[in-house]
Amino acid sequence: MLPTLRRKLEALAERREELERLLSDPATVSDQARFRALSREFAQLEPLATALAEERSALDDREAARSLLGDADMREMAEEEIAAADARLAALEADLLALLVPRDARDDGGFYLEIRAGTGGDEAAIFAGDLFRMYSRYAERQGWRVEVESASPGEHGGFREIIAAVDGAGAYARLKFESGTHRVQRVPETESQGRIHTSAATVAIIPIEDAGEPIELNPADLKVDTFRSSGAGGQHVNKTDSAIRITHLPSGLVVESQTERSQHANRDKAMKRLRAMLAEAEADRRAAATAEVRKLQVGSGDRSQRIRTYNYPQGRITDHRIEGLTLYDLPNVLEGNLDGLIARLSQEHQADELARMTAQ
Repeated sequence: MLPTLRRKLEALAERREELERLLSDPATVSDQARFRALSREFAQLEPLATALAEERSALDDREAARSLLGDADMREMAEEEIAAADARLAALEADLLALLVPRDARDDGGFYLEIRAGTGGDEAAIFAGDLFRMYSRYAERQGWRVEVESASPGEHGGFREIIAAVDGAGAYARLKFESGTHRVQRVPETESQGRIHTSAATVAIIPIEDAGEPIELNPADLKVDTFRSSGAGGQHVNKTDSAIRITHLPSGLVVESQTERSQHANRDKAMKRLRAMLAEAEADRRAAATAEVRKLQVGSGDRSQRIRTYNYPQGRITDHRIEGLTLYDLPNVLEGNLDGLIARLSQEHQADELARMTAQ
């Protein structure tokens, strides 16, 4: 491990010891907001402290085994113990490097999933529906809850636009690299000549705002419109103006909610999503100001970037952000088996962050 990275680990270990002292201070205990914040930070550093303790133990075991190498009767056993300790230390170093990567505070929460049909007409809308089904299947396997907040169906299936809230522990951490333009290459059902068409849909993964840090909005900056719902809702649909559309005038962001029966509930949902979008826009602005290159788009990111191609004739999926990331497992992935892609993207992110930290 590079000395610069080792120093960063030592600094984090010292910070954990400092947090342990602070959490036992009566002044900290009496300040509940500060106590909760420090407790969260302490919990995040606990795996690193455990890994460092295991590393020290493995180093001690290796030194003890080395001291036996001069004993002819113990030499074979000592060599086996040294080899086992070396393997354990190599695994622990990989774990420590992963723990060294700065953690996004939003990783533990859920997110808003926004999918919009792009170029390709009806086929693009059908593809948007395929993507929503893929992510819904994946969420189902993780035990997450998916709640559609608004949807605009395509004329021949799929969606021109669909927005859903995905709630589950660690949901954002798993799917935050999915933002961008997804491209599909296949023969549409309406194509009589059997020609392959290329269509696209955009995906945005927007973390749900931390309830502890609400964004304050000036009512004068908001334009609120009501209209009649067009989604599910039985006899209530189209009889009252319960749907809400909110426009944030300074940014031009527009959010809608029409899935609830009451105007008040729809307004609450729309405001929550607007705050999340504004928080993500600010996070993107800060990230762009501090990073020269971001191969993996986080949050809403650059939605115009083509990140992935789904090629049906070849059964192939290619992620264009990582060289060599091609899977010939299209049907399985479309059924929501995304772990292979997600693992590679997470590894690439860790490598990029470690390279950036080393350069600094």
